[in-house]
Amino acid sequence: MIVLLRRSFSAYTIKDMPIRIAGIVRESIVDGPDLRFVVFTQGCPHKCEGCHNPETHDFSGGFATTTAKIWAEIEKNPMIKGVTFSGGEPFCQAEALAELGRAAKENGLHIMTYSGFTFDALLKKADEDRGVRELLTVTNYLVDGPFVLSQRDLSLKYRGSRNQRVLDITCYPNSTDVQELYKVTD
Repeated sequence: MIVLLRRSFSAYTIKDMPIRIAGIVRESIVDGPDLRFVVFTQGCPHKCEGCHNPETHDFSGGFATTTAKIWAEIEKNPMIKGVTFSGGEPFCQAEALAELGRAAKENGLHIMTYSGFTFDALLKKADEDRGVRELLTVTNYLVDGPFVLSQRDLSLKYRGSRNQRVLDITCYPNSTDVQELYKVTD
């Protein structure tokens, strides 16, 4: 007999905040480790040539929703292990995503965040922007750096170009000495 253990979500009360998204994927195994819920944010200042999600660039595109509505969708699936914030550029809506991240962490889910900004650039932004600091704090894994078409590599795990890194930033804000996962080797 096979017994499936179902996650029971805590009674965390999420702060209901507005957010603009391009969409969600309720179950993904390609946007980070394990079974994940993915939130694609709307709006991106990078506009990388060859971007996988060019429809997310326009800040007025997508649709408006709230963190509470997204969290209600996440709670529907007790089998997910993590939540991924992709884009668009998640750090352009950092405060709302940090709130979703807090709810996820409270419930034992890990967070993966994609950004066209490098970790060093985000650290500088975090000095001035509380939302950026909070999103970095709840993020376990950060994929940093813009997509560079000339460095495109489909064999890479969780990223599209060789300049991008997958960083374990779980130690932030106590330390900025992060570990690079899945290093690119020549």
